[in-house]
Amino acid sequence: MRHFAEGDLVSVLTTQPLDRLLDYKAPEGGCFQGAFVEVPLGPRKVLGVVWGDGEGGYDLAKVRSVIRVLDAVPMRDEMRQFLIRAAEYTLTPMPAMLRLATRSPGLGDPPAMRVIYRRGTVEEPDRWTPARQKVVAVLEDFGGLAFTLAELAEMAGVSTSVVKGLVKQGVVAEEESPRDLPYPRLDPTPRGDVALTEEQAHAARALRTGVAARQYGTALLKGVTGSGKTEVYLEAVAACLEAGRQALVLLPEIALTAEFLTRVEDRFGARPAEWHSGVTMTERRRAWKMVSENGAQLVVGARSALFLPYQDLGLIVVDEEHDTSYKQEDGVLYNARDMAVLRASMTGAQVVLASATPSLESWANADAGKYTRLTLTSRFGEAIMPEMRAIDMRAEALPANRWISDTLAGAVRHRLGEGEQSLLFLNRRGYAPVTICRACGHQIGCDHCDARMVEHRFQKRLMCHQCGETKPMPSVCPSCEAEDRLAPVGPGVERITEEVTSLFPEARTALLSSDLYGSARALKAQIEDIAAGGADIIIGTQIVAKGHNFPHLTLVGVIDADLGLQGSDLRAAERTFQLMRQVAGRAGRAEKPGVALMQTYQPEHPVIRAILSGEEEEFWRAEAAERKMAGVPPYGRMAGIVLSSPDVAEVFDFGKALAARTAPLHQIGAQVFGPAAAPIARIRGRHRVRLLVKAEKTAPLQRALAAWLGQFRVPTNLRVAVDIDPQSFY
Repeated sequence: MRHFAEGDLVSVLTTQPLDRLLDYKAPEGGCFQGAFVEVPLGPRKVLGVVWGDGEGGYDLAKVRSVIRVLDAVPMRDEMRQFLIRAAEYTLTPMPAMLRLATRSPGLGDPPAMRVIYRRGTVEEPDRWTPARQKVVAVLEDFGGLAFTLAELAEMAGVSTSVVKGLVKQGVVAEEESPRDLPYPRLDPTPRGDVALTEEQAHAARALRTGVAARQYGTALLKGVTGSGKTEVYLEAVAACLEAGRQALVLLPEIALTAEFLTRVEDRFGARPAEWHSGVTMTERRRAWKMVSENGAQLVVGARSALFLPYQDLGLIVVDEEHDTSYKQEDGVLYNARDMAVLRASMTGAQVVLASATPSLESWANADAGKYTRLTLTSRFGEAIMPEMRAIDMRAEALPANRWISDTLAGAVRHRLGEGEQSLLFLNRRGYAPVTICRACGHQIGCDHCDARMVEHRFQKRLMCHQCGETKPMPSVCPSCEAEDRLAPVGPGVERITEEVTSLFPEARTALLSSDLYGSARALKAQIEDIAAGGADIIIGTQIVAKGHNFPHLTLVGVIDADLGLQGSDLRAAERTFQLMRQVAGRAGRAEKPGVALMQTYQPEHPVIRAILSGEEEEFWRAEAAERKMAGVPPYGRMAGIVLSSPDVAEVFDFGKALAARTAPLHQIGAQVFGPAAAPIARIRGRHRVRLLVKAEKTAPLQRALAAWLGQFRVPTNLRVAVDIDPQSFY
């Protein structure tokens, strides 16, 4: 690692939105390349990283000095190269990439003791107050994690004196602790109580061999729901730990984290580091520091965990790799699956992409021999795959205000009689997707977006699912002021819950929808209650498709299997196939066989037929052939350009200017479509216009896009977002 002596000219990349590196003099004692530093920028002090030699070429007397070198392990050259490569691929400014890599509070704070607070040994105080209950609820929600006094008071919404009062009574423990302790060592020794099947053992051996080679490689671990993919890739984690290298497991949903951490603790004897929005700032700082100092062997986290400062990363597991939440849709637009492959290729690490229904991109790479393919065809233990059938809704005589067919209701009734659970799935949150006035036809929309507001009856509010804006459910029409004429149109899960209560008044129902729970821990508690048999009928949205094990569940009913097939999204068929197969896989996990029933008005649709037949390879080959013929991903390249501004004329004018000067794109044979108003033309008060660029797979798309956009000076209020390989087209 290169050292700069005091007074040497160094270039510093800061986290500020600037388009260049800045020159500074190395501070007293000098600094290393990659050092995290604090530098002056105008009147402020900002965070940066020493990137290399200064550019010079001006009066050195005017160059300011680095204020201080932070007490953090310098950024490794591999990490700097990863950020550069990721920035080039996503066409993201380097300061934005650096912000992703420095998301640790108190990065430069020196090691010190601190006072922390956690749950005490005394169960109850002398008397309960609402404020005291909030403090204890936060501590129990976060399962033993430590808080600072300010953090705990803020999260509970109480004063610090409430916490101090609970300390005096022993309900809350106050301890002195060193900052940022290393995580407990994980024991990779095999456990004798888990016997892998022959199929699992074969896949585990292949992954272990890959990790031991200390070279880059990617494996697609494809296994039917319940086949034990997690046990297989935990063997790869064990091999990585044995080799003394660090491992990362990415999960698509915070709600899955708690259940997964328990499995890790059972397998390795201790909990790993966590990195996601559900951990406290104190724990976030500890994780960042310990990863950089090799004090964390395993990280379990969300997509941003890819940008932690690993010292020797040997394995990245992307669980449920097909999940759309791996694509970041704001700020830096990147796909964590693709970035995992990029980072692993630069560190000589193995990647495991695990899924029951892989993305077409991963399937195509495995089909072409770029990825190793490992397949688990049978369920773990005694469980077998559910029987899948369609309910032809054209033959069901349903009243206008009902969505559960008689056939499906009969199947649910049978499960109730057997003491088994049923799951009714609908991919719509809330009560109804549209609220319309029967007097004038007005549909209630968001004030800041061109999107209809969704009624959430349990919360007595309307919500915009684009910007999160909410408002009370009105009693009169905002347009014509007619009273009591507002009506919900179409079903959401809350409305299905209402129907279930009417049809099965004796049944215990549970609603699983991500927006009904204040914390990941509360959601986890509900899932655990359901798994233990605490509900007869579960009504759920997409969250139920993500890896939960309900041993008493034997029936899955999909209310509207056709919903995802609507619209022009090129991935509509793929996503419908994935979601339906994932949801159906929830049924029949234990010794009881399961049944999955799909209500559809299009039973002859190729996607519905592929789901029912289970001929997955046939579906992927047909879908691949269609994409190849159209020249779209993964057999072609696409980029979405989204322009947004508060001024509608400005955004359209800029879009037309872009479309008029496309020579750099035509030189690589690319086509440009648009400009056109985005499907949701206004979000948070900003008008949105889209252009779509399509090119052949081998075309140097990023270079051409940079040259094309570089011709223009972007107006101050206008934002240009470039989305390489867009996953959504809203």
